[in-house]
Amino acid sequence: MIKIEAIVRPESLDAVVEALGTLGHAGLNITDVRGHGRQKGMKELFRGREYENRFIPKIKIEVVVKDGVAEQAIDAVTAAARTGQIGDGKIFVSEVRDAIRVRTGERGDAAL
Repeated sequence: MIKIEAIVRPESLDAVVEALGTLGHAGLNITDVRGHGRQKGMKELFRGREYENRFIPKIKIEVVVKDGVAEQAIDAVTAAARTGQIGDGKIFVSEVRDAIRVRTGERGDAAL
């Protein structure tokens, strides 16, 4: 199993969830996060004063998929979240040793 963690713009959330849904991935977790990458935040103007917003709001999407469909899921997330502008986000991929469904005790791919 593969865990995909994608940090994307908030406005990309619906497109990413829809893209994963078309692949048949119903289960995912979403977290509101803040941070910065290469852009190091951004300057904003409020009531005539300029201030620096160092941490930009993003959405973190976590999904665990079977090994055979991981590349399709990564491609779907990438295509749905890409705007071509700085700050589109990052995707982190890691292996998952096991998954257990608490209700039934199922393990591995059956727990997904």
